[in-house]
Formats: sequence, C-alpha cells, structure tokens
Amino acid sequence: MGVTVAKGARICVIGAGPCGLTAVKNMLAAGLDDVVCYDESASIGGNWVFDESPQRTSVYASTHIISSKGMSAFEDFPMPRDYPDFPSHQQLRAYLEAYAAHFGVLPSIRLKHRVDRARLEPDGRWSVSVNGPTGTTEEIFDQLIVCSGHHREPHVPTYPGAFTGEALHSAQYKRADRFSGKRVLVVGAGNSACDIAVDAARVAERTCLSVRRGTYIVPKLVCGRPIDIAYARLREEWRMPRPLVQPILGALVRLLVGPWEKYGLPRPQGRPLESHPTLNSAILSALRHGTVRARAGIDHFDGKMVHFRDGSADPFDVVIWCTGFRISFPFLDAGVLDEDFSRPPPLYLKMSHRRIANLFFIGLFQPIGCIWRLADLQARIAALQISGRLQRRADIAARIDREIRSPHWRFLPAARHAIEVDYHDFRRELRRELARAHPQTG
Repeated sequence: MGVTVAKGARICVIGAGPCGLTAVKNMLAAGLDDVVCYDESASIGGNWVFDESPQRTSVYASTHIISSKGMSAFEDFPMPRDYPDFPSHQQLRAYLEAYAAHFGVLPSIRLKHRVDRARLEPDGRWSVSVNGPTGTTEEIFDQLIVCSGHHREPHVPTYPGAFTGEALHSAQYKRADRFSGKRVLVVGAGNSACDIAVDAARVAERTCLSVRRGTYIVPKLVCGRPIDIAYARLREEWRMPRPLVQPILGALVRLLVGPWEKYGLPRPQGRPLESHPTLNSAILSALRHGTVRARAGIDHFDGKMVHFRDGSADPFDVVIWCTGFRISFPFLDAGVLDEDFSRPPPLYLKMSHRRIANLFFIGLFQPIGCIWRLADLQARIAALQISGRLQRRADIAARIDREIRSPHWRFLPAARHAIEVDYHDFRRELRRELARAHPQTG
C-alpha cells in the first residue's frame, strides 16, 4: 500500500542561500510543489553574493571558500572540474545559480521579500508577514522551514576606554583598498580574522592580529591534498577509532605548523577537535614573514592607543572586529526557541523542534567543513516528514536532551561551540535518520 504524499501542504522557506536552495529542491523532489521561498536580497546565494553595502553581510572581495570544492559541493551536483581546490566567491555564486536552475527551484523563490514575522496560529498553521516591493502581505502556511543562517547579528565585545579611530565588524569589511597606508588591528583568530588580516596587510602600513586565546590554525593543504579530504579519509575510509583521532591530528599539526611561539601565538587550548579550528595557510606564512604581527588580547583603549594584556601598547587607525555573530531569529515570537544561543539549541538533529512538528531549521550548526552537504540531508529529512514518508520521532524530547548531553567531541565551553558538530559523525546520524523513511510506492 502506498504512502500518501501531503501534496496540499503549503510550505514557507525563509532564506535563499545555499541551505534555502537545497530546502526548496528537496521539497519539490518529494512532490511538495506548493513552496514559497522568501529572501530579502535581490539575488539568490545568501552571504556568498558579494555586496559593497556595509549594511549587508556578505563575503568580501578577496574571499575564497575555506573547505575544498570536493567536500563543499552538494553530493548530487558536483562543482565544475576546472574549478580550483578552493573556489572564489564569484565561482561559488555561479555554482549556486547553476544548482538552482538545474533543480528548477527559481520559480519558488521571491526575492526582495523580507519576512518580518512568522506567528504560530491556534490552528497550528503559520501566519507569515512579508514585506515586499508592493508592501506588506500576510500569508498562511502549513510548514515553516528556517534557512536564514547564523551570521546575522554582529557581535562586538566591549573594553574599558574608548577607541577614537575607525572601528568596524568583519560583516562590514568589503575591500582592503580603503585601509591603504593605515595601521590596522584585526581582533580574533577565526577564519575571517585571518583572511582579513592577510588581505589588509597587502596595503596597510602595519597589520596586527589580536589573539585573546590560543586557536588551532592549520594549513589548508597536507601532502598536496586539501586537509578536509585528508580528514575525511581518516574518518570514512580508514575508520580510524575515535580515541586515536585526536592524538594523530595533534601530531600532524605539530609537524605541519611547529611551535606556536614562532608565530607569536599562544598555544591552543584543549586538544584538536575540541574547538573550531582555523584553516588558513596564508596567515601562518604572513606571521612568519612579519607582514602580520601577533598581539595579545586587548586590555583597554585610550584614543588611538590600544593597550594589550601583556602590557604592550600600539597606536592604530582602524580596528576590525572579527568576533563572530549572535544567532537570532527576530521574526519568530519569543518562546518558540530558546534565545540563549550560548547553549546548544534544543533541536533534534539540530533541526526538529521539541514541540512544534511543522517547524524545521536547516543549517543551524557549524561543522569543521562545509555546511551545505549536511544541510541537504537535513532538508531531505524535513521533506520526507512533511510528505508522510518519514515519521517524526515519538521520543523526540528525550533524544534532544541526549544530543545536548553527548556532543561529538568535548568542545570547549564557548558560545561559538554551541552549534558545533563533527562533520562525519553528524553525517552518519542524518543518514541513519533517512534510512527510516518508507519507500514511495504506487
């Protein structure tokens, strides 16, 4: 006997970045053809569409993807063979546009439409308020799929004193040219911080990187192979036992990088995989060549003078905060989701709500690697549930609690690790969930 597909379900997808595109694709593939995807920007692709406006978060002009093309491309749509190992943002935008065209998702997308509010009605449906070119409209949907990303609200820490030079967040950084001849301090040690420091150093009079705590910074290539592919081989092909993974990675990093003191950097806290690493070959070279200089964490400001925790001080014209983002969903009513994102969100497989069965989050996690492939698996799970071919877990609350108690690795206590997952462990969990689906017949 065949499974009834909920063809009448009206589905709202918020966001037309990579996660939103794969969400629409999977809904259509499951026979759910009443799908509307809203995005406030003028084109698909989310943050991967370069935008000069400082009011819009986007990649900067020199951005290349951090993970390799082999581990980033959707599994059902490889990147072009002539793409380099680490494609540029222009190439990634072209890839996402080709993906959208290939799977026929464009007719479902409404650009220049901002979702201001999504309210759960007493009848269990969603009332979605949308601001578009012709004004505000109210639409009713049976299902809500949130793909708005977690790079939304820039986080800027506060320190004693006042800095009287120019200050901006990495979300506002677009090009290095405007910092020509200036003294630039980049704050942070994540991927954006290291990319921006290297970029600014090309034109700045002096570029420094303020690092508060030790971070594993590793080169993007090992033995001529992208490091994420090497790690995938370790976990997937060789089936390396988990107790051996961290010691082997630690030894590999020591071999590839050497003593952290040679770079002016503090030693990383914890063991590999207990914190989100930074994949960047260029910053390691820049620190050893002196084109970027490491500084300790900030202690306080005094005009343009920045005082550091080690007692040193230097004058700067510009401070660039590469200090991450706060996760937020301002269009959801308070109480729908715990707003304290310094803790793991209470979602099964980082996507399914404890109480609200017709609400899904796609891409609300941070792997060591690219989000897209895992988001595709999440979207497939959502589509199969909505279409009636995959039953929602009856013990979902207990499973959420167990997930929160048992992270993939013993991640260091920090807000940035609240949504951290191991790529390969999470992929296996998602695939196990998909294996429960009933085949579609007759």
